[in-house]
Amino acid sequence: MAKNSGPQMDIGIPEKDRKEIVKGLSHFLADSYTLYLKTHNFHWNVTGPMFNTLHLMFEGQYNELWTAVDLIAERIRSLGFPAPGSYADFAALTSLKEAKGVPKAMDMIKQLVEGHEAVVRSARKVFPTAEEAGDEATCDLLTQRIQLHEKTAWMLRSLLE
Repeated sequence: MAKNSGPQMDIGIPEKDRKEIVKGLSHFLADSYTLYLKTHNFHWNVTGPMFNTLHLMFEGQYNELWTAVDLIAERIRSLGFPAPGSYADFAALTSLKEAKGVPKAMDMIKQLVEGHEAVVRSARKVFPTAEEAGDEATCDLLTQRIQLHEKTAWMLRSLLE
């Protein structure tokens, strides 16, 4: 990860700590973007008796994720490093698996539950590093994202009962 040229950054978090936080946030961003893409794919391709409900639900979820990836990338930039932004970068950094073909609606829901839970895990991995470094802004972002993804996973999981 290349540092920006220009004046030295002094936001009260040492560069080595910022670099470690950015490493975790980059994985978190890749997981979030991959989940965004998967959710958008499922929005386009869902079929079956729950079509309307799932089509609209997935749309709300991918729109929320689209906003979130911007917030995560901007946090990385605020810490003084470039944000990953290519499919190759995201493929190398993500822990999520892409959907093969077009799954049935219930399999889409299962995959999205797994995706939201994976995003929660990637957020939790960054938290201790950010907390130790006194990076309240990153901790706040992570807390908000964890709450949202846990709630979304619960709502999706409820459809499987």
